[in-house]
Amino acid sequence: MNDHEWLAERFEENRSHLRAVAYRMLGSLSEAEDAVQEAWLRLNRSGADEVENLGGWLTTVVGRVCLDQLRMRRARREDPLDVRVPEPVVLRADPADPEHQALLADSVGLALLVVLETLSPVERLAFVLHDMFAMPFDEIAPIVERTPAAARQLASRARRRVQGTAPAPDPDPARRQEVVDAFLAASRGGDFEALLAVLDPDVLLRADAGAASGGLTKLVRGARAVAEQALTFSRFALAGRPALVNGGPGLVTTRDGQPFSVMGFTVAHGRIVEINILADPARLRRVDLTLLDE
Repeated sequence: MNDHEWLAERFEENRSHLRAVAYRMLGSLSEAEDAVQEAWLRLNRSGADEVENLGGWLTTVVGRVCLDQLRMRRARREDPLDVRVPEPVVLRADPADPEHQALLADSVGLALLVVLETLSPVERLAFVLHDMFAMPFDEIAPIVERTPAAARQLASRARRRVQGTAPAPDPDPARRQEVVDAFLAASRGGDFEALLAVLDPDVLLRADAGAASGGLTKLVRGARAVAEQALTFSRFALAGRPALVNGGPGLVTTRDGQPFSVMGFTVAHGRIVEINILADPARLRRVDLTLLDE
């Protein structure tokens, strides 16, 4: 085995971890793959002769790449300021393929990702690297150009926002799916009272149709308002297919054979507490839906 092959093998051992870090940072699997590829290019250029901890070095590189990407995203203001739904990981409802299982393991709940989108880039990096991947603050500090104590404060602020905002889903996948199935049946049947029965009183619906949506991008709060929105949505000529969306129950809808939206549901205490809908055509094109058909 030559040096290049050895380096490539060591990199592949870290790829899944790097992809998981980048996805939590960017909320886009396609952009996460780009960040991981950039880490490989930098490693291939510099080599690993003087790198004692290759995994840590690669994580640092990916963290910096993602931080730059988030800062550019904010500078361009390319997303709606009030509503942004990350690009989800969409799988069949019964992913048996080992590669699909790896993607499922790499994904994170959509409700949590939505909260991460509200953090500043440096808060998000500090929280993701420390709270999700146990990276020490003395290693995070140089990436965010802060002292370790300041990096700790960044993560602490992010943690308080996450704990106060991101709902924790019920642990039983079958029960979660039952609640979502009841919601979809009530929506199709136009049963307003049945919709109210499966919606939390403070349920939040977040619909991200993109900056050029003409008013379709919105936040809807409260069971009655969300039930009315669901009945309106059910009148569209859409076909729906159940799916796993970031490990939770979801639905992929199509119109005239083309993807129209990806919906992810968060169920807590036996009721739907959050519905996130990505319907931005430009960003939907970046979501890999072929995994539904494999």
